[in-house]
Amino acid sequence: MTQTQPPQETTAPQENSPPPPRTSPESAAPASPGPSMGRLVGVDLARALAVFGMYVVHIGPPLSATSGVGSWIRYISDGHSSVLFATLAGFSLMLLAGRREPKTGLAGRQAKARIVIRAVILLALGTVMAMEFGGVIILGFYGVYFLLALPLVRLSARALAIIAAVLALVTPQLAFLLNSLLTSSVQESINAYDPLRRLSEVGVLDLLLTGFYPALTWMSFVIAGMALGRLDLSSGTVQKRLAAFGAALTAVAYGMSLLLAGKGALKSLAEGGSSSGGSGSVPLDSGSLPDMPASLLLKAGPHSGTTFDIIGSVGVAILVIVGATVLMDRLPRLRRLAKPVIAVGTMSLTAYVGHFVIQPMLPVPAGTGTQQSWVPLIMFVLGAIVFATIWSRFFRRGPLESLLNAATKPAKYIR
Repeated sequence: MTQTQPPQETTAPQENSPPPPRTSPESAAPASPGPSMGRLVGVDLARALAVFGMYVVHIGPPLSATSGVGSWIRYISDGHSSVLFATLAGFSLMLLAGRREPKTGLAGRQAKARIVIRAVILLALGTVMAMEFGGVIILGFYGVYFLLALPLVRLSARALAIIAAVLALVTPQLAFLLNSLLTSSVQESINAYDPLRRLSEVGVLDLLLTGFYPALTWMSFVIAGMALGRLDLSSGTVQKRLAAFGAALTAVAYGMSLLLAGKGALKSLAEGGSSSGGSGSVPLDSGSLPDMPASLLLKAGPHSGTTFDIIGSVGVAILVIVGATVLMDRLPRLRRLAKPVIAVGTMSLTAYVGHFVIQPMLPVPAGTGTQQSWVPLIMFVLGAIVFATIWSRFFRRGPLESLLNAATKPAKYIR
């Protein structure tokens, strides 16, 4: 989250290859037979990869302490794992609100109530965790994303894609303008009346504009995920088109940034647009951009909050989701081998929160300049896989996923 979410329920097993029980918001919608089951398993695999990417950022050695393959793993994880989380959050909303066809009438009202309840809980949980671990927690931002996306849950894939594209083009410039107008005295005045800010490092202003994952620029990722949720990802034609589209977005965004900004953009990409902090690589938010229009327009480093960064990151997220879907649909043997990893994806909230809770128990703070070993990261990844595999054999949902599901039960009384 850095973060999110953050920011989960069950699908029927496929023939000869039953996936582990689903526990994530994605699984909240009833499953349909056939390839769609594999599609959701692919989403769970993508979510597990996002979790492990967050582990790399928070637990692995900083970029400055890596080389070779380690540097690539660290760089790819910086920014992209949290973006993948946000994109999958949008996908989750569509599963809650109606997969291919939005729920209407009573079912629609109850689905929206469940989304609101989840959003409030995630915001509260994110605030509590931010009090202990700082502003790097994505869960509170996740809650805001859910609330802001609520009016869009009935739109078509085309409409959602257009909105995401417009936001990607407009919001970075708007964020730059608003941040330039926000003097320290204005921010202090706003924060002084903000109860969330008094409780933790993350207040309303941070959630919307100046935080690590500001909703103003990050809603593009969520809405892009919502558009994906409206598509038939089991269709070979859709998969091919999405793969080509994702590759094109990635190549155009990062390629144009390098071409237009030259060595400056290349350095930005190499540095990942981040600096080392107490919990690993702490991303620069959109409010941290230099007071230079050229930087705003041309930079494409992770968490730089520019149009190129948003477009390129969405492209990477699409490639991961589609790639995971294709692998799980077409390679049954690999799907069986990947079941332990998929299990982590079905309880991603538990896996995400757990790594923050357990991390302080390490003898050396992970992700800091004094920690240059990959061993803590490997242990966390293996620990998450073992826990999720064992837990999923006895329970339908992960621990926190079960509590979150139980908390949404009152939505059935909506009339």
